[in-house]
Amino acid sequence: MTENTRRRRTIARHGQLHSPGPLSQLLKFIAIGLAVVLVSGIGVAAYVVYDLRSTQLANSVELEGQSADAVPPDISEYEGGFNFVLAGVDTCEEAYAGYFGDRCSGNDSEGNLNDVNLLVHVSDNPRRITVVSFPRDLMIPIPECTDDDGNVHSAMSKQPLNVAYSDGGLNCVAKTISELTDQEVQFAASVTFGGVIEITNAIGGVDVCLANPIRDRYTGLDLTAGNHTVQGLEALQFLRTRHGVGDGSDLGRIGNQQQYMSSLARKLISGETLGNVGTMLKLANVGLSNLETSTTLNDPMTIVQIALAVKEVPFEDIVFVQYPTGTDSQNANKVVPNYTAAGELFAAIEANAQLQITHQNTSNDGVIVQEPTPADTTPTEETAPTEEAAPTEPATPENVVALPDSIKGNSAAQQTCSNGNVR
Repeated sequence: MTENTRRRRTIARHGQLHSPGPLSQLLKFIAIGLAVVLVSGIGVAAYVVYDLRSTQLANSVELEGQSADAVPPDISEYEGGFNFVLAGVDTCEEAYAGYFGDRCSGNDSEGNLNDVNLLVHVSDNPRRITVVSFPRDLMIPIPECTDDDGNVHSAMSKQPLNVAYSDGGLNCVAKTISELTDQEVQFAASVTFGGVIEITNAIGGVDVCLANPIRDRYTGLDLTAGNHTVQGLEALQFLRTRHGVGDGSDLGRIGNQQQYMSSLARKLISGETLGNVGTMLKLANVGLSNLETSTTLNDPMTIVQIALAVKEVPFEDIVFVQYPTGTDSQNANKVVPNYTAAGELFAAIEANAQLQITHQNTSNDGVIVQEPTPADTTPTEETAPTEEAAPTEPATPENVVALPDSIKGNSAAQQTCSNGNVR
């Protein structure tokens, strides 16, 4: 297959919160760990361990260079660091095709593209989580890949990242990101349009914040400024909107998606979800029906161990970043890697540093960072300091790296709101 005969063409556009404390129940460990690590409800697959079945997960694929080794049958956290690739795929399932017009019935209906691409890195002790989002229109080499049927697809020197799935499936997405970042990928999963719809319905919606209204005729999303709970089709529209946020580019959309991820984590951590066994079992069944995973996740105990590894990571050490890019000189509507900035990012990740975002969001970005509201610090009779009281300096981590300004993002400890547009 040559570079000019790839599947369908793409349209190229590019306040502080408290960290959770220790939890005593294993079920909560699993929910918190996977909520933090995974996007759009993918983490609910962890609940399969409570489905009391011994069968393997359906729709699993082999990752090149990775085997599903036997997992020790003990409930302990995953040893060492690991990488997890997550892809959002624009598959047009029959039940939902009517929502998406030409995407599912017109000239643009062939093939399935990985329009959302995440690399989730979980470090060894001290545990930190970094979620790197890759633009779908990032022009990079696609390596030789073996698809689910064992067919080998030849390498391509320069293609958009989001053709990797249509070319060689989930394995190809993981291999492409692995070679771009020089990170070994142990686990991978993908979720479809329908999966997002059903998972957000099962959880009862995700809370999002809009600094400005969003009215996007391309996705049909129409939301006023303020706080909203989105679920079902509206949640998918929120995740897909590009014209409705920032400068209308895919880069702006990534920031919007990261707000959703942070909010989803907080939703699953809340007692509202964790305290409802029926909701969690429903999430398990929905997740199993809408997920494709690597065979390295076939053993539910592996998922439990992953969750235990991340259960106590503080929000300030959960950081969402965009892979740094520059404009493609051959196509102004595409982007290419900024290898210098990316090198600094992954060097800091390899050093297990605490990452600090220095980029200041502008009107072109998809979100606005909300500054925390100062607490009322007026001394009272009970709280007034005495002469003997000495101020306490906050602890400062020794291993802190300020990322280049070209790397956008935020930590889960920050509240962001969509920088909406009416288009």
